[in-house]
Amino acid sequence: MPAPRETAVYTHGHHESVLRSHTWRTAANSAAYLLPSLEPGMRILDVGCGPGTITADLAELVPDGHVTGVDRAPEILEQARATAAGRGLDNAGFAVADVHALDHPDDTFDVVHAHQVLQHVGDPVGALREMGRVARPGGLVAVRDADYAAMTWFPASEGLDAWLDLYRRVARANGGEPDAGRRLKAWALRAGFTDVAASSSTWTFATPQERAWWSGLWADRTLTSAYADLARQGGHAGTAELQAVARAWREWGKKENGWFSVLHGEILCRKEA
Repeated sequence: MPAPRETAVYTHGHHESVLRSHTWRTAANSAAYLLPSLEPGMRILDVGCGPGTITADLAELVPDGHVTGVDRAPEILEQARATAAGRGLDNAGFAVADVHALDHPDDTFDVVHAHQVLQHVGDPVGALREMGRVARPGGLVAVRDADYAAMTWFPASEGLDAWLDLYRRVARANGGEPDAGRRLKAWALRAGFTDVAASSSTWTFATPQERAWWSGLWADRTLTSAYADLARQGGHAGTAELQAVARAWREWGKKENGWFSVLHGEILCRKEA
């Protein structure tokens, strides 16, 4: 098995403004396409589990099975363990791992799941092959990723246009692909899967509370997260430009008619039996 290797920089990091979004995620709002396929006794690997909110939901949905959450960042796994423990789950475990070199034997899991992971890796096709390796014959590889170029909002905002352009430049400079959602099926086919069901779904932020939350976390992320540091260090934006983008987010969040939609691509790949 190849040794874990650095292929891309995780653009967001784990600043509070990032975890504000990550801890909001649930199996219902982030993995609905997978849920009808789950059965109580399944073994699931949740790749890039972050703070573990989706992992914990999956564990509750397979009470006679087991879910293993893995992430490259050891510090975030402490929060994931606390999430599972706080919900009284004894069928969830966590470990450090790299999606390019998973520390599991072939044919181990009924489901291998990854949410918002492939957009951040340098070799998404290789990652999918590795996910497929540890899935059992007849098992599923389930992946969902955002597609930044397909995000849309109202009313129009030059500041948010600047945000989107900046984010995509920073993410690509870090070795990732921010428009991953549209590419998932193509990557899966290149990885050797022949049974690939592709779909899409959205997050939509339109109520005053939703707009305040979404705009606030992106305004803060633009100024204080690892993404902000990488934008500056890479020469993509200076402090003044980042401040202007943050202001644009806060201004948009106050718009009574504001609406923002985040498109995600999804794939369910069944491993050949």
